[in-house]
Amino acid sequence: MLDIETFDNFRGGNTVYKALAHPMAARALAALAERAGTVAVVDPEGYAGPLLALCPDFDVEGVYVQDVLAVGQVRGGHIARALTALPQARVQTVLIAAFDAPRVAERLRRFLPPGAEVLTLDEIKLPEAWRSVPERYLDGRNFATNFVFFRDDGHFATRLTTANYWAGYGAKAVRFFHILFGAQGEVLAEWQADAAAGPGGYVLDSQEIRRRFGLGPFTGQLFIHATGISGHDVVKYALDTYATDNGASLSCTHDANAWPSERFAGLPAPRPDERVILWVQNSHAVPIPAGGLALDRMGEGAAKALDEEVPPFATLALDVAELFPDLKWPAQLEVLAGRHVVRPRYEVQRGGRTRIAHVNVERADLKPDEGLKALPSEMGRGFLLPFPVLPRQRFRTVVLPTPMAVTEQNTPLRLDVFAPDGAKLAEHYSGVLPRKHDCAFDLDYMLPEDALPEGGHAELVYDFRAGGEANGWLHALFRFEDRVSGHAAESSFGAHIFNTLMVYKNEPQSYTGKPPGLSTRLFLKLGFGGRESFCVLIYPASGPWVEFSSTELKLYDGAGRKLETARVRIACSGSFVVRPSEHFSAEALREAGEAGYVLIRDVTCRLFGFHGMDDGTGGFSLDHMFGF
Repeated sequence: MLDIETFDNFRGGNTVYKALAHPMAARALAALAERAGTVAVVDPEGYAGPLLALCPDFDVEGVYVQDVLAVGQVRGGHIARALTALPQARVQTVLIAAFDAPRVAERLRRFLPPGAEVLTLDEIKLPEAWRSVPERYLDGRNFATNFVFFRDDGHFATRLTTANYWAGYGAKAVRFFHILFGAQGEVLAEWQADAAAGPGGYVLDSQEIRRRFGLGPFTGQLFIHATGISGHDVVKYALDTYATDNGASLSCTHDANAWPSERFAGLPAPRPDERVILWVQNSHAVPIPAGGLALDRMGEGAAKALDEEVPPFATLALDVAELFPDLKWPAQLEVLAGRHVVRPRYEVQRGGRTRIAHVNVERADLKPDEGLKALPSEMGRGFLLPFPVLPRQRFRTVVLPTPMAVTEQNTPLRLDVFAPDGAKLAEHYSGVLPRKHDCAFDLDYMLPEDALPEGGHAELVYDFRAGGEANGWLHALFRFEDRVSGHAAESSFGAHIFNTLMVYKNEPQSYTGKPPGLSTRLFLKLGFGGRESFCVLIYPASGPWVEFSSTELKLYDGAGRKLETARVRIACSGSFVVRPSEHFSAEALREAGEAGYVLIRDVTCRLFGFHGMDDGTGGFSLDHMFGF
């Protein structure tokens, strides 16, 4: 496992990791290691571990520390020595493992080995044009980055859609820098582009990129870095995968989460007529060694490793049947990723159609929370995991609960089903599911045949009537299948406490401030190529809240101009389907263009949403929306 710290739910993201792992920094580190020769590493900030994990090319004589309590610790694979021993080191250079380090370097000059040159991590800083806050290098806003699964291979193309949401936080001149990596980790193209001055849309289509740079077919990953930003320090996006060879495939996924993790979960095993491919995309400039990534059946404890090295920034297709030939849906797997990859995509192939979805971070820091069994009545139904039930005459909806914490050994669940007007139609107690379960719940068997002809939604909740444990990190995979075409889409997400006045620990969450300052700001892209976008908005409520939402739909064009506004009301515990063509004029939608989008805004409650597209011939996509 890589010796790096990336993200945790208490401290947030580790900017030092991003500063060392950034592809531009990786190039500079490789050059620095070649220049350094034999080197003594002075480690005042504890960066030696991730530094040497992400660039093992340094010829390290030893690691030196000033804190006497750190002497003898392992730092970057070396036993830390006292700084007083530095003058005796037989080295060509001394590397101070710190940024903004001129003062430290000056103070150490009297204690250097004879003839040694002093280097610091300031040598690998990003160019100033890549920084949003030039005066504070380790400010998180200097590293607003993400990875994108990007493919254009003659059969499929990919399309990233986002917006300059930073303009809403005061950003004036946002620019995107891009590095496109091919399957072997080679750089295929690099370019930069300005975002709209206002809150305009931004689109990157693989077909256009391929034409612009004269590229052949590729399957790889796109690294994207935003500068000039304010507020959010992560690049959020929606990603469409669509067929270019007259095929029927269409799918969409959420952003890649930006942070490598030790484990991911929610990878479905294939049905007998399916093939499931996990796309392993190395997020670093060091190889994933053979055996460095593995799969395990959830709850089995018998992982099987990928016996193949994955080069730096490379992309590898792993057929899960190669490691688990007999495992079938509704069994599921976890990915032991060793912090080498950000949230991976997986691809399901069936009957000439392909769909793309993503796994989620499996947390190692969570333990069962006894407080959830005794939540006061003021918290209502507590944690809710809402998901759409699509119109049942056309679609089948299936839900697969997915353990998403290393310590999660069982999950006590109930499924509540609601009509669009908020009326509760049914509930189903699932019992206490063991970690190694194979239970997927088909709503066809839980509802009358004529129920929800226009759709609705359901919510997974904890139910302790027969015991069990809970940690608040309740997750599930939702699969939607067209009964006629056979097309399918799937999405996965986790639970929150929604729309209560009282607070339990850090729930309910709010984009800005603390509850009761609950609000909604969701992004809905527009369709392209004759495909129409839509979203399912859900108004989940753990306790009593306002009877109806006051939801605004704001149509923006690619330049960030607001063209039209529409209003809808959603009943508490209800849902509503938004199709832009039903709320905005045809003229305004043409003016918005394919880079336009709909901002879904509500200052009275927090809504949850799933977005997608419909091609009108039985193909559709669906995944959860992003907010900002």
